[in-house]
Amino acid sequence: KESQVLASITIAQACLESNFGKSELASKYHNLFGVKASGDVPKVSLATQEYENGQWVTVQGVFRVYPNFADSVSAHTQLFLYGTTWNSKQYASVLSATDYKTAAKAVQNSGYATDPTYADKLINMIETYHLNQYDKSSSI
Repeated sequence: KESQVLASITIAQACLESNFGKSELASKYHNLFGVKASGDVPKVSLATQEYENGQWVTVQGVFRVYPNFADSVSAHTQLFLYGTTWNSKQYASVLSATDYKTAAKAVQNSGYATDPTYADKLINMIETYHLNQYDKSSSI
C-alpha cells in the first residue's frame, strides 16, 4: 500500500523468478527477483537464461546478494519506485497501473525481463494462486 506497487506483482515476480524460493539465487543468496548487480555491492556470478535474438541462451549473470529476503523485497520495491541509474522513471507505468494485468504488461514493457512472455507468466501466476486478493485495500 505504501509503495504503490501491487502486492500481486511483487509476490508473482518473487515466485516466478525464484522458482518459489528454490533457486540457488534465492535459497543461497536471498535474491528473490533475479536482480542484477553493478557497482560495489555484494554479488555472485551464476548461469542464467536470457532471451536474445529470438532464442533462449545461457549466459553468466552477475546478481545482487542480499543478507535476507526482506532486503530483497525492499530493493525490488525501491527499483520500481526510483528506477535505474540510467532511467529514474523506468517503472513509472508499473506504479500507475491500477490492476495486475496492466501492471504485469508494464513490468514487461519497462524491460524488467528479456522473456517475451513475461507478462503472461505473471498474470497466470496471479490468477492461478489468486494473488490479486492482496491488492485490495483494507479500508472500507
